[in-house]
Amino acid sequence: MSNSSSLNKFLLLAFADTRELQLLHFWLFLGIYLAALLGNGLIITAVACDHRLHTPMFFFLLNLSLLDLGTISTTVPKSMANSLSNTRAISYSGCAAQVFFLFFLLSAEYFVLTVMAYDRYVAICKPLHYGTIMSSRACVKMAAAAWASGFLDGLLHTANTFSIPLCQGNVVEQFFCEVPQILKLSCSDTYLRELGALVVTLCIAFGCFIFIVLSYVQIFTVVLRIPSEQGRHKAFSMCLPHLAVVSLCVSTAMFAYLKPPSLSSPALDLVVSVLYAVVPPTVNPLIYSMRNKELKDALKKLLSS
Repeated sequence: MSNSSSLNKFLLLAFADTRELQLLHFWLFLGIYLAALLGNGLIITAVACDHRLHTPMFFFLLNLSLLDLGTISTTVPKSMANSLSNTRAISYSGCAAQVFFLFFLLSAEYFVLTVMAYDRYVAICKPLHYGTIMSSRACVKMAAAAWASGFLDGLLHTANTFSIPLCQGNVVEQFFCEVPQILKLSCSDTYLRELGALVVTLCIAFGCFIFIVLSYVQIFTVVLRIPSEQGRHKAFSMCLPHLAVVSLCVSTAMFAYLKPPSLSSPALDLVVSVLYAVVPPTVNPLIYSMRNKELKDALKKLLSS
């Protein structure tokens, strides 16, 4: 029996027990991490250096890439280091930091995706007012609000989670410090407070999701009325990457936190956590660069210089 006040470390779930598989895990995660660093780094550099990309859409894409870099850097490097050094330990403060940054960055990313949906809506449904509504000052305020909201969400969940007495050991059945797994170590009904905070976060996320869906209903209604096939193609090219990223983030996170307990197992939980914490930051740059001609041109120019 352990008390949270006396805990100085947690033990994370190991991907494998044999040394060969631990090294395989290390090299696999290293490849994924370097791909995420390269993809998001190229987008950040291209948007920052190319004046043609100094528009609201690419400004929010830059914010999304920064958040993706932070998200994958919160979980993957520690897991790689543990596999390389054949350990499962993470310090109490390191675990708290993972919880804080993961909620902070994932929440802020979802808010940025919501703002990006609004940007698409204004660009397509109110093009004559776009410059006024999506001014530089307005974009900075919306981005700052997204980051600040994520910060507060991270602070709320970290404070709630680590104020709960823990007496069911210190083994976290996940490769990073995930709140539902930490709550399994609680020894009193005070964990309901954190469950309440999770419900509030899910309700806010659901509200953002409804806003995104309604925005796209109006967007597609307008797009389908465009007489020019070229005009429709341009509008769809602007919207589909964002819609794909939203679908990926929402579906994986919802399955991770809302799946029935009967479906829960260490192997499935591990796969799902990789899907929502590792895969989106890695593939988001690819999704955005595939269908966006301006971004592809800027990346070609950057790579050839």
